[in-house]
Amino acid sequence: MTQAYPLAWPDGWPRTPVEKRERPYRFGKTDYSDGYKRVLPTFAKSRDRLYDELRKLGAKNVILSTNHPSTDKYGIVIESKRRVEDDGIAVYFTMNGQALVMACDRFDDAGGNMTSLSLAIEAMRQLERHGGGTMLERAFTGFVALPAPKAPHEVLGVPPNASPDDIRAAYKRLALKTHPDAGGSTDAFHAVQQAYEAMTGRAA
Repeated sequence: MTQAYPLAWPDGWPRTPVEKRERPYRFGKTDYSDGYKRVLPTFAKSRDRLYDELRKLGAKNVILSTNHPSTDKYGIVIESKRRVEDDGIAVYFTMNGQALVMACDRFDDAGGNMTSLSLAIEAMRQLERHGGGTMLERAFTGFVALPAPKAPHEVLGVPPNASPDDIRAAYKRLALKTHPDAGGSTDAFHAVQQAYEAMTGRAA
C-alpha cells in the first residue's frame, strides 16, 4: 500500500492551497468554563474515530499516512508534540480485496482532517444501510488507490543514468511494440514517447 510517514498523498487527488485551508471550528465545541473559546477535536480522539468508522465499514489493512512520525508498537499513529507544515491526512485500506484511499487537507489541523474523513465514511455507510452493498461499492469506485506513475527511465526500462544510445535503442524497441498498428495502444505509445522526450529533452 504505502507508508505511514511521511504523508503519502494519493496520485490524482488535488491539494488544497495553504491559504485556503480552514480552522476546523465546525468540529469543535464551545468551552464556557474560562470565558468563551472553541475547543478543537484532539488528534487522538479524531484518529480513534476514524479507525472506528473504517472498522464499521469493513476496511482491512488500514494505513494512516501523515506527517506525524510517532507510532506505537502496533503501528498506530500517535500525536506528535510538534507542529507540521502539512497536516493533510491520507488513509489507505482494502475493502472486498480492492485497494482504496481517501484523503483530506481542507483543514490546517490533522484532527480536523481526520474528523472530516470520519464523517464522510459515516455518511457513505448509510448507503449500505439503506441502499444495499451495490450502492456502497459504486460510491467507492472513485476511491481506488491508483499506482504512482512510473519515472521516465522506468517506462523505457533503462537506468536513470542511461547513455543516449541506450535510451534511443530502448525507445525504438518499445515504440515498435506499443504502436497501435503493432497491436499496442495509443496511451502506451504516447507514454513511451513522453518518457523518451523527458530523458533526452527532444521530441521522438
